[in-house]
Amino acid sequence: MRCPACGNLEDRVVDSRAAEDGSSIRRRRQCERCNARFTTFERLDEVSTLVVKRDGRTAPFDRERIRSGVAAACKGSPVDEVTVDAIVARVVDRLSAFTSPVESAQIGALVLEELRRIDRVAAVRFASVYKAFSDPLDFEREVQLMSDDPGGTDGDGPGDGAGDGPDDPGAQESER
Repeated sequence: MRCPACGNLEDRVVDSRAAEDGSSIRRRRQCERCNARFTTFERLDEVSTLVVKRDGRTAPFDRERIRSGVAAACKGSPVDEVTVDAIVARVVDRLSAFTSPVESAQIGALVLEELRRIDRVAAVRFASVYKAFSDPLDFEREVQLMSDDPGGTDGDGPGDGAGDGPDDPGAQESER
């Protein structure tokens, strides 16, 4: 690992511990030349999952797009960064059960399910983008879905008739 202070490639690991609910390893390293300390994270290399967008295009799965969508939905709420990262980790873990390519609607449904358990206001905010709300009644329907399902999940997946609108949680970024 290249030292960020001096560029030297020789370092030693000073400390290692599990991070992100065990899905990565945090390592503290010390440069052999300048003794600067720095942190690295190691994560299992994810299999290249392809995502089928609602317009039929395919793109490689991008964990950061999920994170930014969840963080935007949670902005101003009591949900902290650690919880956002945990939501993303759970979604990525659950995606490993799917075969590639995965429809963006499936990813959005997983994110929405996780958000409903944590913060229902954030879930409605995410749903407004994920389901492309175009009318105030769309918000009312989403709130009603959550009221009808006190456990936090309603089986709102592709093809079940509920929210079968545009289902790409990251579409607003890629289409701008």
